[in-house]
Amino acid sequence: MSKVLIVAEHLGGQLNASTAKCVTAAKGLSPESIDVLVLSDDPAAVAEQAAKLAGVTRVLTVASAANAHAIAQVLAPQVAKVAADYTHVFGPSTTFGKDVMPCVAALLNAPQVSDAMAVEGPRTFKRPIYAGNAIVTVEVPEGVTVVATIRTASFAEAARDGSAAIETLNVEAAVPTHTRFVGLAAGSSDRPDLQSAKRVVSGGRGVGSAENFKIIYDFADRIGAAVGASRAAVDAGYCPNEMQVGQTGKIIAPELYIAVGISGAIQHLTGIKDAGTIVAINKDPDSAIFEIADIGLAGDLFQILPELQAAV
Repeated sequence: MSKVLIVAEHLGGQLNASTAKCVTAAKGLSPESIDVLVLSDDPAAVAEQAAKLAGVTRVLTVASAANAHAIAQVLAPQVAKVAADYTHVFGPSTTFGKDVMPCVAALLNAPQVSDAMAVEGPRTFKRPIYAGNAIVTVEVPEGVTVVATIRTASFAEAARDGSAAIETLNVEAAVPTHTRFVGLAAGSSDRPDLQSAKRVVSGGRGVGSAENFKIIYDFADRIGAAVGASRAAVDAGYCPNEMQVGQTGKIIAPELYIAVGISGAIQHLTGIKDAGTIVAINKDPDSAIFEIADIGLAGDLFQILPELQAAV
């Protein structure tokens, strides 16, 4: 039987929703147990949140001053030590997971399944390649630990009605000192987080300028949505990198996605393929975005968006 260890992603005492999605993926294995590992300087609050995830057997906490910040080279040796008793180690395919999990795989001398989007069997998974234009089935050899990052856009969050036990671990692992935390530079916003938001409004090159992006922010605020952008908009300096949606940005799966002034380049479509309802607003009726949109509005965004905002 499979035993799954999930590395929890958290920040500021809050468990990231990506962890709940990893639990859902783990359930697809019908495992003997699903344990969540919380590494922090003070893991109590995060552990309580993880314990409520339906399907979780135990929450394991490792408290150490070294774990105050999510540094892959510090966390990975501890994860590898704990993982010795497990057949599978999962982490989210987010910035956090993409940083930590390859280090874990290397320490376990195991191949990594990256961006798993479906669980086909105990050692068989599906993952996208070629910007999502093809789906490949990969199989992990017998005799090695299955290390995988989970494509969070492909799985729903586990319910929060569980009551798993919380246990404290003392992990003896050599923590390197050559990598040190210097500081965290992060944009602050009152809007929902882009990767977990139920509604997202994104602007593209068609918005025209950074000043014009205000129309996107205003509409997003009206409907309580997160704000994203195409790569073209980011490259043009309309908005910062952390807002980019697409293959080289964030992969998202909101219930509602509104693309404003976005033509629909393949790298952008890769990032929104799992969205529930896609609405496209573009003055060019032949834009590629209309081919995948559920609702398409061909016209001037500076006329259509204020009308929509007034209507809601």
